[in-house]
Amino acid sequence: MKLEAILNMEKSLVLIKPDAMERGLATEILSRLEGAGLKLVAMRMLHMDRALAERHYAIHRDKPFFKDLVEYIISTPIVAAVFSGEGAVDRIRELMGATDPAKATDGTIRKDFGLDIQRNSTHASDSPENAEKEIEIFFSEKEIFD
Repeated sequence: MKLEAILNMEKSLVLIKPDAMERGLATEILSRLEGAGLKLVAMRMLHMDRALAERHYAIHRDKPFFKDLVEYIISTPIVAAVFSGEGAVDRIRELMGATDPAKATDGTIRKDFGLDIQRNSTHASDSPENAEKEIEIFFSEKEIFD
């Protein structure tokens, strides 16, 4: 592997949200990410409690949709996963599409599976810095296999 590629290796957190879980889409979404050349390096299924959800979405605490977002994410079990790859954060966000499925590009995960802006099937880290923080919320170092 070239030095440039090694330096560009990133990790990103991916959450398969309740609406996708209820419709049995977890493996399809994970497969799309793997099929795009990203490496699955950690995964677990969990039912987030309120404290974990509030910690994960702390950046939105002062926004009017915070309470609904927390209620939604704790409504059913989810899948949390970590993917790695060259430029993983941007690549995953491109594969997922716009947060609002109605505005997402055809063929993206959110366009294909998202129901609305909240029930958009997935979450992905929005920057390498946030990816690092988010991954630490859900996984210890020894649970990541890269």
